[in-house]
Amino acid sequence: MALFGKSKNNSAEVNPAVLPVHIGIIMDGNGRWAKKRGLPRKAGHSAGAKTFRKITRYCSDIGIKYLTVYAFSTENWKRPQDEVNSLMNLFKSYLEEALADFKDDSIVVRFIGDKSQFSEDLRNLMTENEESSKDRDGMVLNIAMNYGSRDEIVRAVKNISADVKNGRLSEDDINEQLVSDYLYTAGQPDPDLIIRPSGEYRISNFLLWQSAYTEFVIMNKLWPDFEKSDLDEALNIYSGRNRRYGGV
Repeated sequence: MALFGKSKNNSAEVNPAVLPVHIGIIMDGNGRWAKKRGLPRKAGHSAGAKTFRKITRYCSDIGIKYLTVYAFSTENWKRPQDEVNSLMNLFKSYLEEALADFKDDSIVVRFIGDKSQFSEDLRNLMTENEESSKDRDGMVLNIAMNYGSRDEIVRAVKNISADVKNGRLSEDDINEQLVSDYLYTAGQPDPDLIIRPSGEYRISNFLLWQSAYTEFVIMNKLWPDFEKSDLDEALNIYSGRNRRYGGV
């Protein structure tokens, strides 16, 4: 029997005992979705942004505490310039809308990744979204933009090294928890579940350190077509897993 589904009043039926605390989603397949329909790639990104808003609210509604979505990687700058420009314009429009869109939600918005390469307008909008939501008490939404996990780990190592050199840390202080404390997700639990739509079997430089014991669910559906029922299916799969963390 499904543990996650719809009740008669159309709200999610959730078994809190098996609900993941932290979900990561690799939002993949926007370009292929557009290509299948003979549309420009930017149309796929626009459709994917609508799915993002829908799934974010659904995660919040059913009681997910942390959601991390992969929006733009450090490698995505290698894409054609017109596509990058379209994505930047889409991000700007979305962040402007989000200030009004999420103002009545309890969702706390955070951006993880290297913000320095974005335009001043985008950086200001990110800051404004974070500031306007920081005192809310609901789900934490991490939006990974110009994020790459290897870059994140290198950044953490450099900062730890600098703190050892300056006497703020000793070598004996360095352990797994300390490394976690120097990552973008410091203070947050590691993801219990990472979902990748589009059928690709890759982690794509996403939360490498944090996902050491994360459960993965690959779904053969492009991100713009992803529905609440698909999330329910992933949660049902997750609920049937036996998480041993290296034990028996």
